[in-house]
Amino acid sequence: MSSNKIPICPLMSAGNEINIVCVQENCAWYMKNYKTCAVYLLGHNALLDIKEKQTKTPQ
Repeated sequence: MSSNKIPICPLMSAGNEINIVCVQENCAWYMKNYKTCAVYLLGHNALLDIKEKQTKTPQ
């Protein structure tokens, strides 16, 4: 994530018309070591898993 973008909370923003700003270290889902939200990491890891499975399927 570039430093000039305001981080948006994926959990609080879901289903809302207005994006909610991430509270970072004040949130239980914030991963301090990665400086990002655990929900983003879960999504990223799921995408990598899907891509790996797609490359293993015979065509």
